[in-house]
Amino acid sequence: MKGIILAGGTGSRLFPITMGLSKQLLPVYDKPMIYYPLSVLMLAGIKDILIIVTPEQQSLFYSLLGDGTRFGVNISYGVQAEPKGLAQALIIGEDFIGDDSVCLVLGDNIFFGQGFSEQIKRAAKTVESERHAVIFGYPVNQPQHFGIVEIDEQQNPLSIEEKPETPKSNLAVTGLYFFDNRAAKIARGISPSPRGELEITDVNQFYLEEKSLKVQLLGRGVAWFDTGTHESLLKASMFVETIQERQGYYIACLEEIAYSNGWLLKEDLINASVMHEKSSYGDYLKRLLHD
Repeated sequence: MKGIILAGGTGSRLFPITMGLSKQLLPVYDKPMIYYPLSVLMLAGIKDILIIVTPEQQSLFYSLLGDGTRFGVNISYGVQAEPKGLAQALIIGEDFIGDDSVCLVLGDNIFFGQGFSEQIKRAAKTVESERHAVIFGYPVNQPQHFGIVEIDEQQNPLSIEEKPETPKSNLAVTGLYFFDNRAAKIARGISPSPRGELEITDVNQFYLEEKSLKVQLLGRGVAWFDTGTHESLLKASMFVETIQERQGYYIACLEEIAYSNGWLLKEDLINASVMHEKSSYGDYLKRLLHD
C-alpha cells in the first residue's frame, strides 16, 4: 500500500500566519504539523509516501524531511499548482500509486488514541484483501460543517453528504481514507462540484453505490483534530502538550515509530538524538535508547 499526504492549498483560514508559510509546516506544540499525518501512515505500516505540496513550498518540505531516509521511509513529492479539491490528490498521485492500493490523509489532520494503530492496520488489510474503501466516522457537535456519513445498526453506510444543511447523522468523515487501486480512475471520472472542486465525497459516493464502502467508527478513546483554524490549531497544541507532559510519551515521534517498526537501527536512533540534542525532542530520543 502507498500513502499520500495532501499538504497543498493556501491555508487561507489561517491568514496571516500562512501567507508566507505552508500550514503543514506550522508547529503543533513541538513538532511540524506534517509530522502527524506522516506518523499515521507509518503506524499503518506504509513506507512509500507521496507528499503533495504547492510549487512555492516544495523546497521547504524537502529541507525538513528530505527523502525520508532518516525516518526509515521513502518520501517523494508531487506538486499541486492550484487547489482543485481533495480528490485531485489521487489524480496527481496516480503514477505514484501504480498497481497498489492507497491511503490518503490530509496534511492538517491529527489522530491519537488507544487502539487507533490497530484500526488503521485493519483498514489497510481490508482494502488490500478486498476491493473496498474504508473511511472513518467521528461524532461531532456541528455536523453541518463536515462531510457526513449516515450508517445503519451494523455500521453499513446509507448516505454520505458534503456539509449538508440538514445532516442525517452527527458522524463526520475524517480526513483519512483507504482506497483500492481504482481510486485515481474514479477521481478522474467525477465532475467538479458547484464550488469548482473535485470532492472526495464523490469518490466515496462511488464506492457507496457499489456497496464497497466500509465505515470504521473512532470512539471516545480517540482524538481527532482538523487544524484548519486558529482555534483548532491551538487546541491541538494544548492536547499534545498535555498528553506528553502527563504520560511521558511523545505523539508523532517519527523516529520512534520507525524504530518500533524495525525500519531504523539503534545507531540511527543515536544519530537522531545527536541531531536534536539541544531540544526536548532529542532528550526523548535519548530516553528511548535507555529504555
